Amino acid sequence: MKFGIMMGRLNVGLWIAATEAAERLGFESVWLPEHLVFPVVMKGSPIKGDEHPPIPPATPVYDVFAYLALLAGKTSRIRLGTHVYNIGLRHPFVSARAAATVDILSGGRLEFGIGASWLKEEWDAAELDFDSRGRRVDEALALCRRLWTEPQIEHRGEFFKFDAVAFEPKPKQQPLPLIIGGDGPAALRRAATIGDGWIPMNHSFEQLPASIRRIAELRTAASRPGRTEITTALPVNSKDDVKRYADAGIDRLIVAPWKSSKEALDAMKRFAEAYITS
Repeated sequence: MKFGIMMGRLNVGLWIAATEAAERLGFESVWLPEHLVFPVVMKGSPIKGDEHPPIPPATPVYDVFAYLALLAGKTSRIRLGTHVYNIGLRHPFVSARAAATVDILSGGRLEFGIGASWLKEEWDAAELDFDSRGRRVDEALALCRRLWTEPQIEHRGEFFKFDAVAFEPKPKQQPLPLIIGGDGPAALRRAATIGDGWIPMNHSFEQLPASIRRIAELRTAASRPGRTEITTALPVNSKDDVKRYADAGIDRLIVAPWKSSKEALDAMKRFAEAYITS
């Protein structure tokens, strides 16, 4: 089992120290949250059953790739993930360039987690159509993958149109890992057909096996060899929990083993001693 740290549940003033500690303690990855903007009026939630957005609109937000580049310069081994990047809100030139830059600067340590987004008001503020976001995400992902691998590309699509362009340098990782976030049929399809990994957002442990099987079926139908890596956040209270999750097909657990930010570094050390180095 690989263990990652959920930085979104930690005061940002500790992100650097926590990342350095995570690498030192043997954690495999750190994962940063991402939004473009928080409208003052928001409805809904990414968490099923919650009636209100989980964070106030004045919550500080940082450019995730700028921050990952900073963390890359502070570390040498730990992988750096986005949990998750709202790729549909940007032109694919912007997304592809930012992701490639971090992957190169980190020596090939980026885990590019992407999502189709849940916050309609954010799309409204960006003057983009929320209802067509799935098709926009699919087109953006296809273009990013071409920019990362082909010498030149041109495109005439539903959302993006441009003459031949070159894109250099390419990411260090070939392919650059795409981790698909989401729970619906479209997210499972993307995870199976183009993704290297899947991050569910609202699956209970009991719901995971059926979706993991569905991804495997879709991957086989798409004639893709190998398997899709499964990353999720579930409570860890014993080594039996970890074994049960691994047996169910989970490859990576993203954890936040602290109750408050002030105790985070000590809590990470205790967690590592119990589950990583023991």
